[in-house]
Amino acid sequence: MPAKINFFAEETDFKLKNKKLLRTWVEQTLLAEKRILKEINFIFCNDAYLLKINQEYLQHDTYTDIITFDNSETTEEIVSDIFISVERAAENALSFQTPFLQELHRVMIHGVLHLAGYKDKSAKDVKTMRSKENFYLSSLGPV
Repeated sequence: MPAKINFFAEETDFKLKNKKLLRTWVEQTLLAEKRILKEINFIFCNDAYLLKINQEYLQHDTYTDIITFDNSETTEEIVSDIFISVERAAENALSFQTPFLQELHRVMIHGVLHLAGYKDKSAKDVKTMRSKENFYLSSLGPV
């Protein structure tokens, strides 16, 4: 049976470490959120690649750190492609004065939490999202 969580790179030479640990972390997060994981593809890319996706599919002409495509057929079963700009995560890590991997993991879990139904449009939603991100980041521990 193929892996439920896959990692790819497009237009970047970034290599994700600790894949097994990160797969377990994402699986446990979705289990805690009462979702059934079918498949998530994390695609790590550069800014230009993600900008093109943002323009083509969302009609946004802005750089972003993540775009999550929810391809699920039900709210309980998760099928998704999550695109993450490694360049944007690195820049954000500098801006927030946080280690790169911590920022990358925050972005990853942010996308997963969107799939679990969390939003980030209102101030209240952002507060809830940050709280959940922090909770699940702490469950990952040092990597």
